[in-house]
Amino acid sequence: MPPGLMISAPRSGSGKTTLMLGLLGVLRRRGRDVQPFKSGPDYIDTGFHTAAIEAARRSTNLDTWAMGAAEISHHVATAAGADLILAEGSMGLFDGVARTGASGTGASADLAAMMDWPVVLVLDVSGHAQSAAAVALGFATMRANVKLAGVVLNRVASARHEALVRAGMKDVGITVLGALPRQKEIAVPERHLGLVQAEEQSTLPSILAEMADFIEKHLDIDALVATAGVTTPQSGQTTNGTSPPGQRIALARDAAFSFVYPHLLEAWRKAGAEIIPFSPLADETPDPDADCCWLPGGYPELHAGCIAQASKFRDALKNFAATRPVHGECGGYMALGEALIDADGQRHEMTGLLGLVTSYEKRRMHLGYRLATLTAPIPGRQPGARLRGHEFHYSTILTQPDEPLADVVDAEGTRVPETGSRRGHVTGSFFHLIAEAAA
Repeated sequence: MPPGLMISAPRSGSGKTTLMLGLLGVLRRRGRDVQPFKSGPDYIDTGFHTAAIEAARRSTNLDTWAMGAAEISHHVATAAGADLILAEGSMGLFDGVARTGASGTGASADLAAMMDWPVVLVLDVSGHAQSAAAVALGFATMRANVKLAGVVLNRVASARHEALVRAGMKDVGITVLGALPRQKEIAVPERHLGLVQAEEQSTLPSILAEMADFIEKHLDIDALVATAGVTTPQSGQTTNGTSPPGQRIALARDAAFSFVYPHLLEAWRKAGAEIIPFSPLADETPDPDADCCWLPGGYPELHAGCIAQASKFRDALKNFAATRPVHGECGGYMALGEALIDADGQRHEMTGLLGLVTSYEKRRMHLGYRLATLTAPIPGRQPGARLRGHEFHYSTILTQPDEPLADVVDAEGTRVPETGSRRGHVTGSFFHLIAEAAA
């Protein structure tokens, strides 16, 4: 396996994504074959990783709370033949949930320790100088099984500022791999669930090129790459968490329904399933020969008016659901409901296959890992199946009158009210599937 590095930071907003995307771009320019990964449940960053290396490889999520060590190793094995693995962390390096899940708490440190990947720590040094070394030293000594490769200083104010920070790092034996000057941020557009997706941005190539130029100018790329550690996969039997929901899967796929994990689609295909995409926003219909229909999450709230007017899609989905299973995750669940009320208070009629009514008029974030035990079947899963995933949305449930789909708890084991719904052949929930939990 190729050597690897974890790109992390003490907290969100420190510059991890800029460093990650810039490094991927620089190494791609230099002809290096890099396999990117993302630690944690993030649909959007993986798309940017894949774009930064011009689709030479596909970035994949690795999640220690939802995935067992053997399953993570199975995904890491896709890096075979690459020169280097780069994994982007989430939040702060040690940030995770309080209770261990399948193989960890979801913290980037757990993944780094599992794979023996040294950590490149991005430090925002604005507002302090030598004191930054104390932060770096704390991260270097927090856990014996997490090795710090070095630090990249970010938002450096001046040459004098850089010299002072470097002096502090030298005193405690921390390697400085580069220093990024304070400048106007290289902006990637954002919305309420994070960055605007890579596929929606026509100016993305120029943004990525700017990031690569910036990183190449201010980092010792060769020194950073040289700190990579030998990847150590874990052995064991993987769970059956990625078996397909059907043989022929009609998959909603457009700007409103785009949140589906690459590792799931790849596993479905490897199992022999055929995935047939269609666009509800273009008023397309699910393939009539498909044996199930899957509506992933995304941004139906931004396209509610268009969905409400897509009469061919809505009528065809109702006909499909009369005889075959239909499942919706988060945004897909909302589209299966009776109505969606947007941020301006306007009501948009959805497909009406479930009685769910959701609203964005008063937004409230719902975020966290979820463990669901099915009380009814969904495509590819029987009652009693235990599924690991997560919830991330800002909608409020106004009405959820149908039978519950699952018993759902958060990472601490506390029950949550978002149980999902079922009616006839139609099921849905706010739960995004990552993997099947061990029995």
